[in-house]
Amino acid sequence: MDVVPENSVIELSKYATSLLPVIGFLGTLVFLDSFKLTPHRFVYMSIGWGAIAALASMYVNGSLTVALDLPSLTVIRYMAPAVEELLEASYLVFLLQRRRLGFLADAAIHGFAVGAGFALVENTFYLNTIDASSGMVWVVRGFGTAALHGATMVIFTVSSRALIDRYKSPLALILVPGIAVSLSLHSLYNHFVLPPLQSTILLLVIFPLLMVIVFDRSEHLTRSWIGEGWQMDVDLLTSLSEGDIADSPVGTYLDTLRNRFEAHVVADMLCLLALHVELAMAAKGILMAREIGVEMSPDPEIKEKLNELKYLEGSIGPTGLLTLRPFLHGSDRETWQRQLLSS
Repeated sequence: MDVVPENSVIELSKYATSLLPVIGFLGTLVFLDSFKLTPHRFVYMSIGWGAIAALASMYVNGSLTVALDLPSLTVIRYMAPAVEELLEASYLVFLLQRRRLGFLADAAIHGFAVGAGFALVENTFYLNTIDASSGMVWVVRGFGTAALHGATMVIFTVSSRALIDRYKSPLALILVPGIAVSLSLHSLYNHFVLPPLQSTILLLVIFPLLMVIVFDRSEHLTRSWIGEGWQMDVDLLTSLSEGDIADSPVGTYLDTLRNRFEAHVVADMLCLLALHVELAMAAKGILMAREIGVEMSPDPEIKEKLNELKYLEGSIGPTGLLTLRPFLHGSDRETWQRQLLSS
């Protein structure tokens, strides 16, 4: 019987210890998402960006260190955290700006996925460049440093999503608190205030508690969104389909717009309202089914309805859409809702 060389076992254990924990953390977060808000292919895209950010960080950090002739401690404590956090966060800013993150849970999953992709590349690089015989080094890198990248991105994305829900400030201002906290935590970790093993243990205690709070809050918000305005949507759709919209608050409101918009635009507004309500109810139905473990088959008419919605929005124009905003419940999650329906 062939005997596996001892060196091969050691190498395998190093890779497993430094790479598998972050994958396990990410898998746990995806499992905890009871509403299945994030399709796997989008998770893979976030992991991919994290990997690209890691490679870019190595290049930028190396170039700046040489160009500015910086001491190694300055690089480790200040420059590297800033470069790494900003590069990781850039894709998440894109997702937030395009309103692809609807709730705290999918914000947390995408944030940790970016951090996981970064950590996988970074740890693979160090596995092939650092000659460390102590297994504790790889435990710290796998459970500590790798988890740190995920945790800081979760904090940035979740805090930004929460502030978007609460305030109507420009996105640039919304992002400041999250990126400031993530940069500060990364820099503090790199100051080695605590020994590496103690920092790792502290991170492993705090991070799971944070995730429990985030996912519990996200489920509460998701259920609220599903129930919010459901009866109102049903009543509005009934009024639109039965033709007695004139006596409803929506009909009264639209009637006041006849002097401001052409008749065909007002007619398009009615069609858009009806279509918006149908799609909102379809999205909520998908989430309710997922919560009980049922995956609904895609509606073949959804794509056609989404195309029609896009056409109507172009026909009505920005001003017309702004006047309808009070009746478009959950309009802040419009893009996310469409992504859910088309996935």
